Amino acid sequence: MKKILAAFLYVLLFAVVGNAQEAPKKDTLQKTQAIVQYTCTMHPEVISDKPGNCPKCGMTLVPIDTNKNKKKSKKNMKMGCMGMMNM
Repeated sequence: MKKILAAFLYVLLFAVVGNAQEAPKKDTLQKTQAIVQYTCTMHPEVISDKPGNCPKCGMTLVPIDTNKNKKKSKKNMKMGCMGMMNM
């Protein structure tokens, strides 16, 4: 009887811990999908939370690709470091 109870508690503990680890991944995914910003291609300093037109030139605002910006910043950092090494 003790072995059955121990096995049941082990399975229950495993199920609770397994579900607790999956929850933050879903929340993080929803937060990243909810954040969308728009900018003007001619005026990158103009940033809006909703689509529309640029207040400076009237062009349509386009969504900002945050993944692309992260890749660019990493690339620029590598290029900057390499430039300093060649001095």
